[in-house]
Amino acid sequence: MVETRTGGAGVWSQGRAPTTVGILLLISLSAFEAMGVGTAMPAVVADLGGVARYAWPFVLFLAAAVVGTVAGGRWCDVRGPRVPLVAAPVLFGAGLLVAGFATTMTGLLAGRVLQGLGAGAQGVAVYVLVAEVYPARQLPVVFGLISSAWVLPALGGPPLAGLVTERLSWHWVFLGLLPVVGLALVLIAPVVRVLRPPAGPAPGGHGAGLVPAALGAAAGVAGLSWALEHLDLRGAGAGVVAVAVLVPSLHRLLPRGTVLARPGIAAVVAARGLVAAAFFPVVSFLPLVLTATHGWSLTAAGTPLIVASLGWSAAAAWQARRPDADRSVMLRAGFATIAAGQVALVPVAAGLLPGWLAVGFWGVSGLGMGVAFSAIAYLTLAHSDAHDVGSHSSAAQLLDQLATAAFVGLGGALLVALVSPAVALPVLLVVVAAPAVAGALTASRTRVPEP
Repeated sequence: MVETRTGGAGVWSQGRAPTTVGILLLISLSAFEAMGVGTAMPAVVADLGGVARYAWPFVLFLAAAVVGTVAGGRWCDVRGPRVPLVAAPVLFGAGLLVAGFATTMTGLLAGRVLQGLGAGAQGVAVYVLVAEVYPARQLPVVFGLISSAWVLPALGGPPLAGLVTERLSWHWVFLGLLPVVGLALVLIAPVVRVLRPPAGPAPGGHGAGLVPAALGAAAGVAGLSWALEHLDLRGAGAGVVAVAVLVPSLHRLLPRGTVLARPGIAAVVAARGLVAAAFFPVVSFLPLVLTATHGWSLTAAGTPLIVASLGWSAAAAWQARRPDADRSVMLRAGFATIAAGQVALVPVAAGLLPGWLAVGFWGVSGLGMGVAFSAIAYLTLAHSDAHDVGSHSSAAQLLDQLATAAFVGLGGALLVALVSPAVALPVLLVVVAAPAVAGALTASRTRVPEP
């Protein structure tokens, strides 16, 4: 039987070890997909759609993940994480299969939508599982382990994806992960069998309408991305409609005060969106910077992603050894470190400095992510009651996905408008530095009140 959150045993105790292993495997699966696809994407779009469509596999994945996140969060609050922990990897695997056999951009995008739905539901289910199983003092350790689960994918994902793409085909970047999905399901099964629905009454009507709102938010972000790539009357009309759908959807999905980062859970959710907007769009476009501007191979272009992920994991392990530290202070330091790496990358993206400097500069931002992301995960649970864990975790995760999709879409629009990656991507780096600065300025609002 899974030990409860109030138990005193460690994360590797006999009762919790299977849960810990299952969580780490699910995270590693998502990490392999993210690192591999990001590295292979220049070859994918060159084969199926050209650089002007570079952003769409990322945008639709993230838009679909919004729907999966909200649906998974609502289910977890009402019935617990048991079903999402099984259904989400199955859906993710179906997406890998569809994308792996795609011969057109439409087929690839359909696969990415399925992957996004699965990844979104899986992510929030893992957070709910963590809240149910581990005591509060162990949460920094758990989130440090979750960040460390990116180490192997970071080391092997980018070079392996580049090598597979160059020697075989980009299709195998997707198909090669299917056995990992099967293994994840086998290892998570013992954990799933002992989970039970929440002990108290189900949350009330505050969950009504969340899934339609998530669909609206996903459609709004996708529509806004399309509008930014079509700077004409059609684009203007689509942009107006997208904003009209997006704004009320976000009002329904996010905690009140998120836009203003009001103290408490609203500021924590806002921080998750800001850190995602600052970091993940660069992950999507950095391989393109190195291949298109500096002439690197796909295999070599994944190197900065490896170094950043190692920095992320190292910083997460460092914060895990300080369970009593003020996470709001750590969050501020993480945002500032991310911004420093971004600003340093601008002349590299413009071709004014050699490409190898991107390895060190983006590694610095990775250190900042390791501190900031772990702090946000801890603060999300610290500001949540038992029946709010699913909704708060899904709100944080969906804002992460929406912010990433919006800024990746903006990067795609800049590529269309400015044509040259050496011009468009430095502009994107300057733009995404703004969320990092905003996060540093509002980090103090996430502090947990003294009991």
